[in-house]
This record gives sequence, C-alpha cells and structure tokens, in this order.
Amino acid sequence: MRRVVWSIMASAQTTWKFAPLRQPFTASSDTRKLEGIVFDVDGTLCEPQTYMFTEMRSALGISKSQDILEHVYSLETPEQQHHAMEQIRDIERRAMLSQVAQPGLVQLMAYLDSRRIRKGICTRNFDTPVNNLLEKFLAGSVFAPIVTRDFRPPKPDPAGILHIAQSWGLRRKSNGEDGVPADPIDEEARRSAQEGGTQDGAAGDSGLLHTTTGEDVADASALIMVGDSVDDITAGRRAGAKTVLLVNDVNSHLADHEHTDLVISRLDELIDVLENGLL
Repeated sequence: MRRVVWSIMASAQTTWKFAPLRQPFTASSDTRKLEGIVFDVDGTLCEPQTYMFTEMRSALGISKSQDILEHVYSLETPEQQHHAMEQIRDIERRAMLSQVAQPGLVQLMAYLDSRRIRKGICTRNFDTPVNNLLEKFLAGSVFAPIVTRDFRPPKPDPAGILHIAQSWGLRRKSNGEDGVPADPIDEEARRSAQEGGTQDGAAGDSGLLHTTTGEDVADASALIMVGDSVDDITAGRRAGAKTVLLVNDVNSHLADHEHTDLVISRLDELIDVLENGLL
C-alpha cells in the first residue's frame, strides 16, 4: 500500500486571476480559465440551519467540540454506526422541510448556466436534503457530480473536491510531493488507507495517496469552492482551488482566515466577480 499523506497546496492565489467571463478566453501568464465551481449546501445554497448540529450532538450524547461524523465512524460496530447515522438523518429530514434558498441563489445559477460553467456539490449532508433543495429551488439546473456524506473522507479533507476535478477531466503531472488521487479511490480502499497508512503534515485522516513525480493526478486549481464553514474553505485550499466564503453573522471571523480568498454576503455578488475577473 502506498503511503498516505496530507496535501496542502502552495497558494498561487496572488499570482493570477480567473479570466473575465464577459469576454472570450485568451491565455496569458496572469489569467486562468475557470473550469467549474463547487458548492457546499447547508449555509451556502440554502440559509443556515445550525440548530441541526445542536440537536444532532444532543441525540448522540456528544459535546460541541466533537465532530459529528468522526464520532459516528468511531463507533465500534456497524449496527451502532447505522443507528447513529439514522438519528442524524431524521433531524436532517425534518429540517429540510423548512429549507430557505440563499438570497441570489437562482440568479447566480442562471448566470453560471448561461456561461456554461460546470457546477458540482461537496457536502457533509446526505443525499435526501440535497435533492430536496435542488428540486425545490433549482429544477433544471444541473449539478454533477454531487459528493455527499457517503463519500469518505469528508471535508475538511480535500478528496471530495479532487474527485470532482478528476470527474471533469482536470488533471496535471504530480511534482512528487503532494498526495492526490491518481485514480478514483473506492470506499473500501479509502477506509483501508485511513486505518493502515501513515500520515505526514496536518492532523486528521486523509484518503489522499502519495504520488510519484510525473504521475497524472487530479487538478482543482482551476476551480472555485464556495462555502460558509472552515471545513469548506480548508478543503478548497488543500485541494488547490480558490475559495469564496459566504459570510453570515456566525462565520464572520472566517473572513480573515488564511484559507479565504474572497468574501461575499450574497450569492449573486459572485456574478460581477466572475464577469470581470476579480478573483
């Protein structure tokens, strides 16, 4: 088995910007073509429902400092994990009935569709609330692939975003230093790597594999990750994407986070940014 390592991409955010979408793309040393945008769901495509996390921790009997999914996956038996996951899903199913679209959601997606910009989703939610939101507010607008809780490891690990990049055919040659999936890692292999591999760098489990110089690997550097949490912007930065924080009253402290490239207060503010190449 190859060694498992964390990948923290060197930031190129200060050396180039995405080319303005208002004009035909012309390659240059200081611009790059936008290849797609990845969105979080709760707090990003819909307004935050943060009360869910309090309810989940109460149902599971864990403290605020404990990561919910890490706790579930740490339970000893499959039966315990399944029961805990169903407790979480029940809370999400109730909450999805009161989902409210983020201001500017429909306008931004219509714009991206008009510019033929690919859209993907990377979320820690399970698929039912995600599908409910898309059917309720964005019928006819295509998001693919949609990475949900079933994909492991979840954010802040960059593997989900890199999986999306790879599915879009975005690849580069490895420099031999960063760990990225050269090919899609299936669930069993990913879990095996987490349990049996060694890790370098930042703490936390990672499903990214060490690569050799010149090997084809997923490349997210032409993507944008839009989210509202530290998990979102950290996963985006570690994948090599640019990051956009949708700010609110709770997460405003992340505006100055080292992983945040741009801050917006409404989704449709991104239209002018993309149209004029401001990111």
